[in-house]
Amino acid sequence: MFRRDTQQRMRWLPLTFLLVAVLWPQQMAQAAPRCFAETGFCLNGPFRAFWEQRGGLAVFGFPITGEVWEDGRRVQYFERNRFEWHPENPQAYQVLLGQLGVERMRASGRDWRTLAFGEASAECAFFAETSHTLCGPFRTWWEKNGGLAVFGFPISEPAVELNEADGQRYTVQYFERNRFELHPDNPAPYRVQLGLLGSWRAAALLGTARQPHSVQATVSGPNQVVQPFDPVTLRVAATGYSGPATLRLVDGAGVLEDEIPLTLVDGAATTDVAATGALGPHAATVIIGEAVAGIASTVYTLDATTNIATGVAAYDTLVPRVRALLAQDSYQLNLGGRAIYGYRSPDSPLLWLRDHVYQGVGFRYFERNMTSLLDYFRSAQQPDGAFDDYVGQQPDGTPIQGRMQVEADLEFLFVQGMVQAWQTTGDDAWLQKSLASAERGLRHSTSSALRWDAAHGLVKRPYTIDMWDFELGPQTTSPDGKLSLRHWIDDATRFGIMHGDNTGTAQAMLLTANAYGQLGDTGQATEWRGRAFALIAHLNAVSWNGSFFRHFTPLAPLDVPGVDSEQQLSLSNAYALNRGVLNAAQAQSILAEYQRRRSTAGAFAEWFSLDPPFPAGSFGTAEGVGPGEYVNGGIMPLVGGELARGAFRWGQPDYGFDILRRYQMLLDTQNGRSYLWYKPDGTPGISNGTTLASDGWGAAAMLAALIEGAAGVRDISTLLRQIELTPAWAADDAVQQATVVVRYPASLGYAAYRWERLPNSLRLRVTGAQGGVVRLLLPAGAGDVQSVSVAGVAAPYQIEQSGARRYVTLPLRAAGQTIEIRWTE
Repeated sequence: MFRRDTQQRMRWLPLTFLLVAVLWPQQMAQAAPRCFAETGFCLNGPFRAFWEQRGGLAVFGFPITGEVWEDGRRVQYFERNRFEWHPENPQAYQVLLGQLGVERMRASGRDWRTLAFGEASAECAFFAETSHTLCGPFRTWWEKNGGLAVFGFPISEPAVELNEADGQRYTVQYFERNRFELHPDNPAPYRVQLGLLGSWRAAALLGTARQPHSVQATVSGPNQVVQPFDPVTLRVAATGYSGPATLRLVDGAGVLEDEIPLTLVDGAATTDVAATGALGPHAATVIIGEAVAGIASTVYTLDATTNIATGVAAYDTLVPRVRALLAQDSYQLNLGGRAIYGYRSPDSPLLWLRDHVYQGVGFRYFERNMTSLLDYFRSAQQPDGAFDDYVGQQPDGTPIQGRMQVEADLEFLFVQGMVQAWQTTGDDAWLQKSLASAERGLRHSTSSALRWDAAHGLVKRPYTIDMWDFELGPQTTSPDGKLSLRHWIDDATRFGIMHGDNTGTAQAMLLTANAYGQLGDTGQATEWRGRAFALIAHLNAVSWNGSFFRHFTPLAPLDVPGVDSEQQLSLSNAYALNRGVLNAAQAQSILAEYQRRRSTAGAFAEWFSLDPPFPAGSFGTAEGVGPGEYVNGGIMPLVGGELARGAFRWGQPDYGFDILRRYQMLLDTQNGRSYLWYKPDGTPGISNGTTLASDGWGAAAMLAALIEGAAGVRDISTLLRQIELTPAWAADDAVQQATVVVRYPASLGYAAYRWERLPNSLRLRVTGAQGGVVRLLLPAGAGDVQSVSVAGVAAPYQIEQSGARRYVTLPLRAAGQTIEIRWTE
């Protein structure tokens, strides 16, 4: 979803082009060149005048090229920027600065239009044009050294970032034309420095060639946006020249993709390439000898849309089907002039934190607005760290907001949602602002008398069905005088340990540790990781029954007639498979238990919310909680999706594919509709007259199983830059080749690959991701691995066993190169 002010933001950008011009005396334009021994390059005419009058060395740095041709006009690169000559403009506006701040942010994979807004305050300047602020030393430096005319508007909030020039971390802020960096250890006048963005861009485009050639060349490509691996023809024209040249192709991240040798005949040459590399405009430079003949800032633009093509309809149609289901669940509120956007429950016209976060594993591949609902819940966080669960509004606009007191999962859900949003946007400033709230929430979960059992060192809750919001027992009168199931805590509440609260909290601690690790805070990362491991050790001692996590462990003796608590398998066991908290033996045992019950329970699927369910009357006469209904034994696609994702993760791809196929069959029988729960005989569970036939929760879980499991693309950093790639297609003989594209629309983050099954071999080509690990599943019956090569060169590898399947593992280092595995018969 585009933010409502995107068009307003984009309207303002051209205005700043006009603000960077300068009038220079006529005699200055005719002055002798000013040359710099430090770099060997000179300044002439209008470029010299602009450099000297607008800040000189401190603002622009030394010139690092001569005047070269880019997009048919003269430009010159400096350490910190690019000057452009626009003779078509009035004289006052003929020298313009390049938008290198925008280009550098785009190169990092982020889209400034989806970054979190700044907040107006008395201490900071707020720019409505981009919705960002300017504060402290950055504001002082900006105002003293040219302001809007030189640097443009801010397009981000300050954040700590790893600097590409020296490998150190600094607080930085991006502007249209540069990046400000805070160097606190420097003497006072030099604490704010500008990024070396001109050097960065020139190095990629030009390499060591920095002087212009007498021949002027142009490069052109297709006039339409292309998708990963599309064929692209590039045409080079250099009138009057025949002979050798080199074409440097640079991707949307400013990374050199290839250097292609050409031979121009009668001033022309063509070359064919496949569209790979980072999203955005791909540039090309023609080098003749050691000089620059011409630069094209855009020869083609690469974009990507999440898509899977295998030739098997059960897999290929799932992406558009889930996208359509999720679109029906998106919902926007306007409270006090504040737009709040998220994904709703199929049974309630409210925005619930849990429904939104659990659907996030699916909508992250289609959605641009990832933060507004989380921002609202963060702003409404209680002083003790507790989060609310839902927000809505009455017909008169009055807000509805609160929390079912029995719930103990909201704090870890906020962390999960926060990390999902951060992964998709790459917005470190937003993450740093949100981490404090996330930690307060986790401290609440692990200290509050309502949430924490200190004796066992575990999160506690009242005796609910799994992590749902009503306690075991008959209907009664609520504190506000209404007939209701028990959703509050009082002296009659019966507490115990529910495993899902604890595996979820442990996962949240691990996610927090990973976030701190990527932000460079190893101390916090170590602390949170240690807390997660301790929590899981405590949970295993209390709740693991040798086969799975028992549903509920009361803290005081409690007999529930008709229930064998040791046999109750609840849905959070499926979630545990994908929370990074199990060992291999536990994961295999949980998967085996669900498969065993599939063959014995008599239900149409083994995706039980709870099995066996509580007897009739355990929850009074409330609608939808009898045996085999809702979360009391109903069949839930969300459980199936988590089981499938876990099956792929733990070396049972055949089971994962089986679940995905059965879900597609279920959608077919329901004419594309999907429900939160079904009765064991397959009858849809309809809770009330407003129930939507668009179960985003289950559909998102199934899509996550397809993308992270079958397609095997799992983000282990942000923006899909570092991935664990485990394609499982070799487990299904119906798939002979697969083209997979996974995209975060909230940024430029994407990963794509082509996988092929060949006689006694597999071939894989990856692009988009910058690194990580590849785990290639070998087909059943494959012999000993004979060779593994990357770009035709033998590569080191390992054989890994997971479940009954074998994987060839090796680092993913050079995106765009082909990996090939061969084995004996």
